[in-house]
Amino acid sequence: MAVNADGVRAPYVIVLFGATGDLSRRKLLPGLLRLTQAGLLPEARIVGTSLEEMDTEEFVRRAHDACQEFGRCDMSSEAWQRFASVLSYVSQSKGPEELAEAVHKAEADLGADGDVRFLHYLSVPPKAALSVIHQLDEAGLVDRSRVVMEKPFGTDLESAVALNRELHQVFDEEQIFRIDHFLGKEAAQNILAFRFANGLFEPIWNRNFIQHVQIDVPETLGLEGRTSFYETTGAYRDMVVTHLMQVLAFMAMEPPTSLAPGPISDEKLKVFRSMKPIEPHDVVRGQYSGYRGKEEVAEYSDTETFIALRIEIDNWRWAGVPFFLRTGKKLAEGARIISIAFKEPPLSMFPAGSNAGMQGPDHLTFDLADQSRMSLSFYGKRPGPGMQLEKLSMQFATHETASATGVLEAYERLILDAMRGDHTLFTTADGIETLWEKSIPLLQSPPPVRAYAPGSWGPNAIHQLVAPHAWRLPFERSWRDPNSVGQ
Repeated sequence: MAVNADGVRAPYVIVLFGATGDLSRRKLLPGLLRLTQAGLLPEARIVGTSLEEMDTEEFVRRAHDACQEFGRCDMSSEAWQRFASVLSYVSQSKGPEELAEAVHKAEADLGADGDVRFLHYLSVPPKAALSVIHQLDEAGLVDRSRVVMEKPFGTDLESAVALNRELHQVFDEEQIFRIDHFLGKEAAQNILAFRFANGLFEPIWNRNFIQHVQIDVPETLGLEGRTSFYETTGAYRDMVVTHLMQVLAFMAMEPPTSLAPGPISDEKLKVFRSMKPIEPHDVVRGQYSGYRGKEEVAEYSDTETFIALRIEIDNWRWAGVPFFLRTGKKLAEGARIISIAFKEPPLSMFPAGSNAGMQGPDHLTFDLADQSRMSLSFYGKRPGPGMQLEKLSMQFATHETASATGVLEAYERLILDAMRGDHTLFTTADGIETLWEKSIPLLQSPPPVRAYAPGSWGPNAIHQLVAPHAWRLPFERSWRDPNSVGQ
């Protein structure tokens, strides 16, 4: 299994907090297995820990079931036993001393004489993160360590500043990796290559040629098992600050001096600082019908399960170009789309009835799904007599390329980058705090939630928000099937 990425040189003990949780089961354990089998983690031990009482044998059994259900690796007896031999488990309820003992035993098994590094992955609820950080401090597991933290990173400016202050009492900023799995996707990183490596597109990536941008992440899933968390969080805190804004920064940033972590983080921060404060009149909040009937939901809950907003970036490149963001639960389709609409040229030369401009502007579309795709739509002449135009498109899919077998899933790539100390695809303390600062008007005076039907595209007010433009989703045409004849 050839993967085009640098492996980890130093031996690692990976401490997986929340090792029996859903994220570990679906993504982290299968991802670690794949990295191991790909030869990217040649020397590693994995210590699972959670509040559940169990022994290593039971943990290995659960890990096997998870990798078999959600992984994409060799699960033969011999291959699995190699991975199982690096797994161990300790209950978090036994305290920092037992945790330290289990980690140092795994370190001794590597026999690297002090060259071993530690990666602590905090797959735990946000309210439990700081207690884990302090447990690591008490266990003496801070030196030679890196810590991966899941979103959200605070709920407003005050809480984000307090969280970062307490984190920095234990770990340096260079040791902290705030994960956003959206940026780990191959398609998200391809935005950088597409923008800055092509003379065709780099010169037109600005307000002179681009009419507006949409970042659209609808979800068909509801809140099964997450209602309590969502009731105190909502779609804006859960998805916009931590995911959609990070994708927006890749779309809008200036060219970095290099593709190193520092310059990229600097340019993303400049985007956030250039954003205008998010005003309530530029936001539509929604709540799907039936949400208030769930357990752990207040009778008159004002929590949004849907949000759409207009963002303006007040700098030389983007002044006057609106960015429209939308995400929500129980919507009509599940998708992760970035769509760039280009300004239309004067069309007066085309005769009446030619269809010029009748199907909207030209679009460049990025699909951030696991099977990532890109599409460029444009007008062309329909074959035959006269000047009749029709909308055409050129499409590209990553999985159609010869190197598709080497694509890492988002969590696999981000775990590998954290172990290599590469902050390129992670969020900084300054970036998060700046986004919360820009959110103050919205959080202080949020517009009321509007009801929408499950299976719809959200409240009707979203059409007034985006006017005079139209939402790109739902697509009028489906993506081309490369296996279909004649397409």
